[in-house]
Amino acid sequence: MGARDEVLARLRTARDAGAPATPPIGVLSDPVVPRTYRSAGRFAPGGEQVLARLDETLTDYRATVTRVPTEDDVAAAVRAFLRTAGSVVVPPGLPEGWLAAFDGAVRRDEPACTVDELDHVDAVVTGAAVAIADTGTFVLDSGAPDQGRRVITLVPDHHVCVIRAADVVASVPEAIARLDPTRPLTFVSGPSATSDIELDRVEGVHGPRRLDVVLVGGLRPGEQ
Repeated sequence: MGARDEVLARLRTARDAGAPATPPIGVLSDPVVPRTYRSAGRFAPGGEQVLARLDETLTDYRATVTRVPTEDDVAAAVRAFLRTAGSVVVPPGLPEGWLAAFDGAVRRDEPACTVDELDHVDAVVTGAAVAIADTGTFVLDSGAPDQGRRVITLVPDHHVCVIRAADVVASVPEAIARLDPTRPLTFVSGPSATSDIELDRVEGVHGPRRLDVVLVGGLRPGEQ
């Protein structure tokens, strides 16, 4: 027997010697603890209340939100957010109409951009898989054609995300129920920011320092 085997044998012996032969009376198994997590939010998915709540929580995170009635209005909203950008990177499947009004250079991530290439674009535009009103969070699914690889949303300094009203839910459990846990998912709550021990806030350390959101639906034409 080697030294390793001897040590393991001694550990097993010590463990077995200290264990009771039978469970203590009344302790036959772990108690069953009911976990009644709230699976439904206070507001209906995609309704005005949940959209207004998302607008509020995103703004609290220092994101800028523009609400538009239909997808036909997305291009103008995206262009307004990108007015100082000369170039953008987008996932391969981003709807072309979303950038119809943008007159800068558009680089689709196919073939995949290098980190150096991403570092030289001004912004990224994506969709979102789901958004959570209570937490001001949206989730990116890297397998979705309008969301793409995680890296394209981490390197550029400015992220514009288009979120459809139908994809907005109130609570985290509702969002989790819509997601595939086997896919690479990125949860985004506001622009990238951190604070040191003196609580000095620094933005853009591990992601975009600017986040803009176009929230589509829930408004009648002419409303803002």
